Amino acid sequence: MKTIILFIFILVASRSYAQKKQVCFSFDDLPVVSYGITDSVYQQQLMNRLVASLNKHQIPAVGFANENKLYESNGSIIPFQVGILKTWANSGLELGNHTYSHPDYNKVSVAEYTNNIVEGETISKQILAKKGKSLRYFRHPFLHVGNTKEKADSLDAFLKERGYTVAPVTIDNEDYLFAVAYKRASINNDTALMRQIRTDFVEYIEKKVAYYEKQSLALFGRQIPQILLLHASLLNSDCTGLLATMFCKNQYEFISIDKALQDEAYKTPVTVYSNWGISWIDRWTLSKGEKSEFFKDDTVTPEYIKKLAE
Repeated sequence: MKTIILFIFILVASRSYAQKKQVCFSFDDLPVVSYGITDSVYQQQLMNRLVASLNKHQIPAVGFANENKLYESNGSIIPFQVGILKTWANSGLELGNHTYSHPDYNKVSVAEYTNNIVEGETISKQILAKKGKSLRYFRHPFLHVGNTKEKADSLDAFLKERGYTVAPVTIDNEDYLFAVAYKRASINNDTALMRQIRTDFVEYIEKKVAYYEKQSLALFGRQIPQILLLHASLLNSDCTGLLATMFCKNQYEFISIDKALQDEAYKTPVTVYSNWGISWIDRWTLSKGEKSEFFKDDTVTPEYIKKLAE
């Protein structure tokens, strides 16, 4: 009898160990983060490379658009920007709302913020409707969900009434700093520096993944499906394939946001509020009363990247 019990224990343990970890790739600030480079060919090629890399590695990513990028200052539509957004949606990737103009919810009223959400729906809904789809997901700019319970609850109620599901982030990071550094190296045609930044960025994300794996295990006793935050930048158009290889090496499979949010962990309540824009794992941890020791050993951005991004 003891032998049978031991065999069952080993079998269950081995299956648990063999189960792949899961990650959803999410990209903010669509159509693209151009850092002032207005060349339409450059921007379209950036999106083409990003989408091609996602498709090659079979990554069912979700992207969140700021529709103010689709308009001239006089209110007229910019066709090539709409075309770039269509490239994303027509590739079978999920498209969500990131507000119209990326306001900071900590600095504006509920009314102003919710109006900005509605303003950011127009073209995305049209693009998705032609594909028989709807606009389902919302991502908070700066990951600011409301710095008081009342403000957070008001926004949550609005989003539910509007038919949105919040798209959390569990693997937060400073990819935007690497992206600025990378863009500057690209402008200077410094290919050696660009190569170094790519290498260091993938290593940085790998360390971030390991950190949030540790946090997930400490908080839930298991590895939950992770949601990675990235931006639609030149850096990520060049690095998505490298990131995919890194995740595969670490025994991850790529999943949609729909599948990630099916996990019970995403029902964990948030009960503390402040001005921070942080990972949901960090929010859940603080809500459970954990102290600062829980957050030690987080990965830091290299100093040379911070300096290049100044």
